[in-house]
Amino acid sequence: MPDNRPSGTYRVQVRPDFPLHVTAELVDYLADLGVSHLYSAPLLTAAPGSEHGYDVVDHSSVNPALGGADGLLRLSRALKAAGLGLVVDIVPNHAGIAVPHLNPTWWDILRRGQKSDFSHFYDIDWSRGRLLIPVLADSPDALDDLRAEDGELRYFDKRFPIADGTGDGTPRQVHDRQHYELVNWTRGDTELNYRRFFAITDLAGLRVDDPEVFDATHAEILRWYREGIAQGIRVDHPDGLRDPAGYFARLREAAPDAWIVVEKILEPGERLPAWPVDGSTGYDAMCLLNGVFVDTATEAFFDTLDRHLTGVTTSWQDLVHQAKYAVATGCLAAELTRLADLAPTVEDAPRALAELAACFPVYRSYLPAGSRHLAQARSEAGRRRPHLISALDQLTARLRNPTDELAIRFQQFTGAVMAKGVEDNAFYRWTRFVARNEVGSDPARFGATPDEFHEAALERRQEWPGSMTALATHDTKRGEDVRARLAVLAEVPGDWTEVVRRWIRFAPLPDPSLAHLIWQVAVGAWPISRERLQAYAEKAAREAGTGTSWLRPDESFETALRQMVDRIYDDPALHREVADFAASITPPGWSNSLGQKLLQLTMPGVPDVYQGTELWDHSLVDPDNRRPVDFAGRRALLNRIDDGWLPPVDATGAAKLLVASRVLRLRRQRPELFGSYRPVYAEGRAGHHAVAFDRGGVVAVATRLPIGLSRHGSWGDTSLSLDGHSWTEVFTNTSYGGNRLPVAELLHTYPVALLVKE
Repeated sequence: MPDNRPSGTYRVQVRPDFPLHVTAELVDYLADLGVSHLYSAPLLTAAPGSEHGYDVVDHSSVNPALGGADGLLRLSRALKAAGLGLVVDIVPNHAGIAVPHLNPTWWDILRRGQKSDFSHFYDIDWSRGRLLIPVLADSPDALDDLRAEDGELRYFDKRFPIADGTGDGTPRQVHDRQHYELVNWTRGDTELNYRRFFAITDLAGLRVDDPEVFDATHAEILRWYREGIAQGIRVDHPDGLRDPAGYFARLREAAPDAWIVVEKILEPGERLPAWPVDGSTGYDAMCLLNGVFVDTATEAFFDTLDRHLTGVTTSWQDLVHQAKYAVATGCLAAELTRLADLAPTVEDAPRALAELAACFPVYRSYLPAGSRHLAQARSEAGRRRPHLISALDQLTARLRNPTDELAIRFQQFTGAVMAKGVEDNAFYRWTRFVARNEVGSDPARFGATPDEFHEAALERRQEWPGSMTALATHDTKRGEDVRARLAVLAEVPGDWTEVVRRWIRFAPLPDPSLAHLIWQVAVGAWPISRERLQAYAEKAAREAGTGTSWLRPDESFETALRQMVDRIYDDPALHREVADFAASITPPGWSNSLGQKLLQLTMPGVPDVYQGTELWDHSLVDPDNRRPVDFAGRRALLNRIDDGWLPPVDATGAAKLLVASRVLRLRRQRPELFGSYRPVYAEGRAGHHAVAFDRGGVVAVATRLPIGLSRHGSWGDTSLSLDGHSWTEVFTNTSYGGNRLPVAELLHTYPVALLVKE
């Protein structure tokens, strides 16, 4: 890979209420903060009102709701004037079809069917007849509401084209002559004949494996690259692609010097395929960064608490299997049917394919690489369903063949099953310790040791030095500082057990597992408004699907849920107790936050700062983590720090801004200091409370398990062995020398330190 990597990026959720010209006004602040590149949410024209941009409807233009081409030009000029670059988020897997007339390729397919010049743009199974569009109300008479107006069929506010020469007769007669069939919206999960993004019927799968489709959907983005507007590309959801390796080869050929990172979610221990890219978007780093601040010795306490609260013993593996199988046979049943149709001679093919997907240990394989994952799935599926062994053997013989259509589509299927089954379901059911319920993490792994962290960091430097590191994204389940504070619970398992058992009795919920999740989130994000916690509780309950769901909301359960949350705010004694407990874990949570931020910014890779997280960020899952950011307040704090203010570790979060700005500036100004990696071990009674490493001229030191450290009576005789040079600690501008440096002296002001060799 060319050495084109940024020194640090800053993710901005460019959206209609924060468009490109407003983003351009941030550039001077981002330059002062120390990043080298602004990293933007998708910028192509998306569906009306889209707040995220992942539902592109027109690949040929910048979204006018964001400011259009003029807005992008204004941002580009501002970035160049400040010496910054641009990384753009692109969406090759799918396109938005919720408003058909705004997507010219989809509209033409609806109008002309297989004769459309764009019929090959989307992954449509025309062998099953007309293109099914699930938009009708759940009523046998829904088609009676169709209208024929202005050469279109209209169903309430939805518009559909009429094929040439088919417009005579009643609206129903006209409808029956079209290349599409409007059907009950509930049939979307079971009878659809176009590939979707996960289970979202408004996002249709693209065929970017076709060179013509690739060229059409990437022309505008690649123009930005050629003209120097964008220097980096972040690729969304490569697991949905038919041929990821081929796609990345084509993208690299078209953008040979671009920094390319991919949203590939790696399970612990899984390696990124050898694609011609610079690395992943950093979920694997996030898992380790949070885990190293968790006390792994208390796992048994949380197992016991979980059994006591729920009354059941369920392993993470069994829960994941159950959730994935339900997804494969439920909301992804249409995709399962399409797979099974490719194996008509295999008895019980649907159940066997669903079982294999439920047992698949990673998101997907990339044949021929990853065939061992299929072997693991076959073994586990046979153990769980012995009666399906014959079908499993017949199917796996084909699923090993990279050229078999069944194998190609199965690889696309398993990623969707994993994402929907684990991220959007099991994470909300397995609630023993939700600090670890994060994308790219395995909640069954309670934490990570410093040695595991060092081993992964060394591997990253050797194999993927240009890979992104992250602590928060628009897809994370909890903000980085929520997770950091929740990690403190592992140090006070007895205290947590006492209060949460009392709270659950005082404010009961029919689903105690969900209740445990909400109580953890409440103390992790406190102080949090009633409205935000209510919105989170409703989303969490519907994702869990135990007491209520998105498809069939249970009003009685949701009423009980609202009453539980309301009681936190309406009962003075409970409110005070929750606030007091949150206050007790907040200072050690700050220590964890600063520690994980320092490690993320200094470890091998390209660090990304998600918008706003240079101060404390206690956001929850989207849309909560897309809330507006007070950039004016951040500017003012950064100016004070630059004027010499040494901020305390307190509620302002300015200490985190100090850490972020000083490390980011150093990485941008002196990249040669970050070329190697060597673990540094503290010696002494409290040595295991430090995690440190030398990057080749910079030594980062962070405190871990701060409550346990205080029980030791602080650092005592613990020291770091240095090489005898003089060092400057960046955050306090203090000089140190000698071969041994007392940690108590180094970490007197902050729980973190960054030493630069003079």
